[in-house]
Amino acid sequence: MRPRPAVRQAQSAPRDDYGENLGRAAVLVIDDEPGMRNFLIKTLGPRCRHVEQARSCAEASEILDQAHFDLLILDNIMPDKTGLDWLEEQRRVGLFAETILMTAYADLDTAIKALRAGVTDFVLKPFRANQILNAVARALDRKYLARDNYLLRHELSGGGGTARGRLLGHSPAIQQVRELLKRLAPLPTPVLFTGASGTGKEVAARTLHALSERADKPFVAVNCAAISDDHIAEELFGVIEDGRRRKDGLLFHAEGGTLLLDEVAQLPETVQAALLRVLEDRRIRPLGSEREVPLDLRFLFATNADLETAVRDGRFRADLFHRINIVNVAMPTLRERHEDIGELAALFMSEFSRVLGMPALELNEQVLLKLSRYDWPGNVRELRNLIERSVILGAFPSDFAGEGRVTGAPAIETLALVEQRHIMAVLDACGGNRAEAARRLGVARKTIDRKCAAWGI
Repeated sequence: MRPRPAVRQAQSAPRDDYGENLGRAAVLVIDDEPGMRNFLIKTLGPRCRHVEQARSCAEASEILDQAHFDLLILDNIMPDKTGLDWLEEQRRVGLFAETILMTAYADLDTAIKALRAGVTDFVLKPFRANQILNAVARALDRKYLARDNYLLRHELSGGGGTARGRLLGHSPAIQQVRELLKRLAPLPTPVLFTGASGTGKEVAARTLHALSERADKPFVAVNCAAISDDHIAEELFGVIEDGRRRKDGLLFHAEGGTLLLDEVAQLPETVQAALLRVLEDRRIRPLGSEREVPLDLRFLFATNADLETAVRDGRFRADLFHRINIVNVAMPTLRERHEDIGELAALFMSEFSRVLGMPALELNEQVLLKLSRYDWPGNVRELRNLIERSVILGAFPSDFAGEGRVTGAPAIETLALVEQRHIMAVLDACGGNRAEAARRLGVARKTIDRKCAAWGI
């Protein structure tokens, strides 16, 4: 295997006006003249995250097979072939990087051919350091602006998640999740978030991303159930058509950051196989591309489905399940963290009162009691929707306000008494064995412990 060319990485970037994108860019310089390569490395090295050089088009092709670059600086006149001929070949096999062409001949034919090959900018030789730095900064600004716009459109279209905010609450159940996220944050390991709909799986995933060293890079959430089976491979991996037109996939746009595949159980079988390959090799091959692109990405997954059952039924690949189920973060239901209901309700009340410009409703003791006694099948999302609806209407539903009663049920105090009597009867039947009582009741052992503690037993 050939030795890699010298690599320069930014140590302490000089203070200048070329923008913050320069400091996070990986740049490949392709020129057969040692003097020009040394000049560009000396100019860009202290300012860019990573700068590498190639002495020929063939050497550049080998480097691109092994690493990803944000930008190429390419000389047009090369000994083996012109830079533009090489660039057209690379576009056909799968090159996604922005490109700046260095040339001493700015004729119309060269300009037209460069535009067709996807050149971002020209720099005419000879040039000064500030000229190449301005060209690089413009190209990177364009690249990241296009990426941010694409991701914003993806999110607004409903293809991604909409969850925001922090992982709130101080209950033992949510504290356990929070501690696990802190432990996982510095690791590259894939994480699977499971739990019922509305339990905050995406919020937890965003919290994990924010705690990691990738926090300043993109977080891309993809709702696999919201994209049709015919288009999801193209959306995830990208596509090259006719050797020229390309569409970057969401995996590529998330480069360096974190990708959350929500509703992962809904992925078609063909995409499951491709995803397994990506997880194993850390490389992606866009549709229609001959080259696999190296990928630096943290993968997170979320589902409210029982993946083990899906594997047994043949609806989900067993090898993919074992690959993504290295660490499982099980999100508790809201009824398992009822201590947090008051805090969550107060936060949502403040938020919607401010956003909607309407007065907040009083969360008095009776309202909070009824909120805490409700079963919340829709979990945190249902509580949030209830508060928003109540602010808009100016009053809580009768089930949660005043002397109102839960529809179809006795008054809350009577329901609490019935619950206590039933649990006590089951405990008596089990001879005081709380684990057996929990099994018969279909609840967690900690639920019985908590109830008994509240009753002073």
